[in-house]
Amino acid sequence: MRSTGANWFTILPAAVVAVAPSAAHATVYMSVEQAQQAMFPGAKFIDRSTAITDPQRKIIARASATGDVPRTQRLWEARNGSGRAGWLILDRVIGKHEFITYAIALTPDGTVKRVEILEYRETYGGEVRNARWRQQFVGKHFGSQLKLGGDIQNISGATLSSRHITDGVRRVLATYQLLLRNE
Repeated sequence: MRSTGANWFTILPAAVVAVAPSAAHATVYMSVEQAQQAMFPGAKFIDRSTAITDPQRKIIARASATGDVPRTQRLWEARNGSGRAGWLILDRVIGKHEFITYAIALTPDGTVKRVEILEYRETYGGEVRNARWRQQFVGKHFGSQLKLGGDIQNISGATLSSRHITDGVRRVLATYQLLLRNE
């Protein structure tokens, strides 16, 4: 007896579902607005997001020793009553498989004031959200070593997330140096 093939239409979708990877779960810890107020309480924010040209991207990549420089950098100038309080820069890096979205608060002179993880999508390695680990970036500026295993300690089980966030902070500091230092 010859099969009509009708059974494949019922079996195939179930087989595809069985082998398809499950979607990563994103944990949202805070919104951009919440990060702004946590990092610069009471400040007003001016969106200064900027396109980065290909020549600028090459300079930033070389200066930061990273290869992936976004074409647009989302950033805000934080203002208080006496003038510029600093900068808040939103960035994302790949963890092991998924993106990590984080924000960096810089003082007016480009020194890291604070780093916050906004969204973490990996199934493990979320220890990069630990305040003690993130505190290692505070006080760093363009030209700081910022090397995982050097002045930034690795987190066992979150090595790629730790490395990529460290690289991202170094890249953001190079971006500040090129685009914002003389603002």
